[in-house]
Amino acid sequence: MENDQYINRINELARKAKSEGLTDEELEERNELRKRYINAFKSNLRNQLENIKFVDDENKQ
Repeated sequence: MENDQYINRINELARKAKSEGLTDEELEERNELRKRYINAFKSNLRNQLENIKFVDDENKQ
């Protein structure tokens, strides 16, 4: 499942939780989707941070 799909399903469950409540299975699904989304977000952020290259200003002097 892609991040957009995680977000869409999490939002569906959030709307349902506000309107009528969630079943135990839906609560478990929501929690699992949130974990997966957060882990994917952390992984993407970590990759971005690892690929940052710092430029030294010594050459401008």
